[in-house]
Amino acid sequence: MVVLNKIYTKTGDAGETALGNGARVAKHSMRVTAYGTVDETNATVGLARMHASGAMDDRLAMIQNDLFDLGADLCRPDMEKDAESEYPPLRVTDAQVARLESEIDEMNAALEPLRSFILPGGSALAAHLHLCRTVSRRAERLSVELATMEAINPAAVKYLNRLSDWFFVASRIANDDGKADVLWVPGANR
Repeated sequence: MVVLNKIYTKTGDAGETALGNGARVAKHSMRVTAYGTVDETNATVGLARMHASGAMDDRLAMIQNDLFDLGADLCRPDMEKDAESEYPPLRVTDAQVARLESEIDEMNAALEPLRSFILPGGSALAAHLHLCRTVSRRAERLSVELATMEAINPAAVKYLNRLSDWFFVASRIANDDGKADVLWVPGANR
């Protein structure tokens, strides 16, 4: 059995990378920027998981797996050619979006309605979930921008939109079901 343990390929030394269909593009292309930011979101989820346990950690693990699905989806252009592919490309599904919505509804049912904006903070987990929220919002903005240039899976954008909502509600759960939320006080330091 031959085992390859080559970490560097040198194929990107000229500033290009390969997409999921083998096409070479600039590393700064909008598609690479979008799925790179999804990967960055996944890294922030990994940080949040260091402070999570039980059902929250289980859900975050599922999200990390979904984010790899999403990266695979975004790195594969030409959705109209999916049926012609030797192997079916991995695409985010509406069922993944629906799962997030269901979890948001379940978590939100335990929370009192908001009467103020919330500042990122409180518990360590809540602070990390707010970081996840902001990075996922950036991934969403970049994916929406990509969609103005090239066709992308609409479920991918929906997933990112729901994901940032999920992180917001989860941050409140991580702050003792919202009781330890850090509230914004408008003009407090004037």
